[in-house]
Amino acid sequence: MFGIGDFARHGRVSVRMLRHYDAVGLLRPDRVDAATGYRYYAAGQLARLNRVIALKDLGFTLEQVRSILDEEVSAEQLRGMLRLRRAELAAAMAADAARLAGVEARLRTIESEGRMSTDDVVIKRVPGVRLAELTATAEGFEPAQIGPVIQPLYDELCRRLDAAGVRPVGPGVAYYEDAAEGNGAVLVHAGLQVAVEPDGQYDFSVVDLPAIESAATIVHRGSMDDVLRSEQTLARWIDAHGRRPTGYPREFYLEAGGHPDTWVTELQQPLATGA
Repeated sequence: MFGIGDFARHGRVSVRMLRHYDAVGLLRPDRVDAATGYRYYAAGQLARLNRVIALKDLGFTLEQVRSILDEEVSAEQLRGMLRLRRAELAAAMAADAARLAGVEARLRTIESEGRMSTDDVVIKRVPGVRLAELTATAEGFEPAQIGPVIQPLYDELCRRLDAAGVRPVGPGVAYYEDAAEGNGAVLVHAGLQVAVEPDGQYDFSVVDLPAIESAATIVHRGSMDDVLRSEQTLARWIDAHGRRPTGYPREFYLEAGGHPDTWVTELQQPLATGA
């Protein structure tokens, strides 16, 4: 079982959105604590959430989404709906293009349901690293919101490191935390491993990212726009083994050069110790 915050992170949606889906009867929690009112969700509910988001982003109203889901629409039927609207979306603004990429990622996740093996999940200690980093705020944790924020951060960080004569000594590491302004906003940290001391003359931060004593990890291959399948494989493993996630997963970029389809990224989800 996941609390509403953890379930929102694994589904890449906001807590506010989940509460709204509960209020309109579109996605009810698996269990609600009678004493505290806390909502709890099961990993199996990610399947319905994926369909809700895909249909909503295709332009259906929530009432239409409910009717479609009540008919148990298949992944192939969703594919057909996507094809019918592709021409409209392709002609829309750049924001609509980003939304389409999100829909594609959700559909690939839906199509792989039941075939995503958790055998590749590894529990391990992740050592601490020293990073040069830049930060910025994204409106939410959905891939379409993170991508346009994190890539410019890395481009600018590389430029500043080069100007300062600082060479990275290891792969990039991205990590996230809730932004101070709330409302589902996420503070994005884009970092590269360095071997220098903090210096006020740098126009970037040098920080020591602490170790993770226990992390569920999985290697994701391909673009981070398609990371949902790997993230939700982790979620299913965590739920099946009765573990509890803490915070956002880190992204350790083992290979991030060339075309995004060739990237290799290790997702590192911190786990509560003693769980």
